[in-house]
Amino acid sequence: MSEQSRSTGRIRDTGSRRRKPSRGRRARNAALWGAAALVVVGGSGLGYAYVTLNGNLKGVDIDAALGTHRPDDVDNGSEDILVLGSDSRSGANAAYGTDEGTARADTAMVVHVDEGHTSASVVSVPRDTLVDRPACTNATTGEQVPAAHQTMFNSAYQTGGPACAVKTVEAMSGIRMDHYLEVDFTGFKKLVDELGGVEITTSQAIDDPDSHLALKPGTHTLSGEQSLGLVRTRHSVGDGSDLGRIQLQQAFMKALMDQAKSVGVFSSPKKLFGLADAATKAVTTDSALASVKQLTSFANGLKGLGSSDVDMVTLPVEYDPADPNRVLPQEKAGRQVWAALKQDKPIPASATAQSAGDKGGAGKVVR
Repeated sequence: MSEQSRSTGRIRDTGSRRRKPSRGRRARNAALWGAAALVVVGGSGLGYAYVTLNGNLKGVDIDAALGTHRPDDVDNGSEDILVLGSDSRSGANAAYGTDEGTARADTAMVVHVDEGHTSASVVSVPRDTLVDRPACTNATTGEQVPAAHQTMFNSAYQTGGPACAVKTVEAMSGIRMDHYLEVDFTGFKKLVDELGGVEITTSQAIDDPDSHLALKPGTHTLSGEQSLGLVRTRHSVGDGSDLGRIQLQQAFMKALMDQAKSVGVFSSPKKLFGLADAATKAVTTDSALASVKQLTSFANGLKGLGSSDVDMVTLPVEYDPADPNRVLPQEKAGRQVWAALKQDKPIPASATAQSAGDKGGAGKVVR
């Protein structure tokens, strides 16, 4: 796999009008999901299963929190989604560190799905990127927090929760996020286990005591715990930076997509319900997706995408001369990336060619 794990593709808007699938395709989708659900729960159990899965979901009303002062909503069928991995240590996540009462965005990806939902672009935003964060409302106290200049990107979530993270991304990109998806450590781990693990191949040994991961070179089927260790590791691959870790995350996400495609979900009612249960417990969404009906509709719109249809890049950055542990956006190259998403076009390779993100050194470790 190349250092940037590039393919072809993009991801876009679902909250507005979208290109409608053909009547025949809609019928096939409805029949497939409907039949699978009936097999899983059986007759009168359908209501119980629906209520159970619906009750698992947690929603955040991003629209109400941010109001009308946002980028225009592009009404062409494309979708833009902010996907965050939270480093919260509350509840079951306490096994991964001390709960300090706040969480940050450990992983951040802007996913753009194209108008026809046939390809997608994913832009990873390094958590150590210094950005201008807009004024936000504190998620705990409800107090207004002034804007900040050159503060770490992942502090936006810590300051004002999902709404502040979305607001910061929209200020950076000029693109309205149609949806928000957040996954925590425990949810991610359980989802991978329900899939039966994810197969990856390592070209060199990975040994990171901090993330409790030790792998020899070769092909491995990673459990949920091992997968979590892989996407969190940074010290045993490449240059040890967050940029190298992003390359591992991108390679793993493609492997995860391939695994999800290969699992015989509809031939196994138990696996279908298990995956649905794990997935709905794993995510926090914007309120527009916080129901089984809406989330299923959203997922159906993306299920035609394979890993080869998804182009993954890292926001073009350079190391901060004042602090090598921080990175600064490359403004001109960044504008090229965001413009491509706005225009529903592939991200040009030239936009990331000079980025420090291309030099993390971990891109060929995992495939």
